[in-house]
Amino acid sequence: MSRIDISYGLSRAGLPAAATLRAYAEAALAGRREDGELSVRIVDADEGRALNRDYRDKDYATNVLSFPAELPPGVPLPILGDLVLCAPVVAREAEEQGKPLKHHYAHMLVHGVLHLLGHDHMDEAEAEAMETIEREVLAGLGIPDPYA
Repeated sequence: MSRIDISYGLSRAGLPAAATLRAYAEAALAGRREDGELSVRIVDADEGRALNRDYRDKDYATNVLSFPAELPPGVPLPILGDLVLCAPVVAREAEEQGKPLKHHYAHMLVHGVLHLLGHDHMDEAEAEAMETIEREVLAGLGIPDPYA
């Protein structure tokens, strides 16, 4: 069974409820990981920018940051890591792409969980494989293809 902690670094007004975010993360884990612990934090632009700058040397807020757990060898804990979603960036992208906000949150959360599970999109083959999984998970949530 998974443990998914949700925290908000800004007002929750207009943001998905913690139970909704947990459901998105659980959908991404289903069939890929039986147990796992992860934390999800929804942040404002200042916190998102600071984290992206400090950990990725990119001085701007981005939609989702994934921080996989770095456990010492031989430590069999189910900790996957942490995800940070930047609320203003996710909202702006949803509007620009003409998508419902909840659909874009689902996509970004699924995308981040897949990164914690070791997926990446550094080359075309990896990107295609990851996008296929994202489409499948989102379809299971009743959300249309985010890349269409």
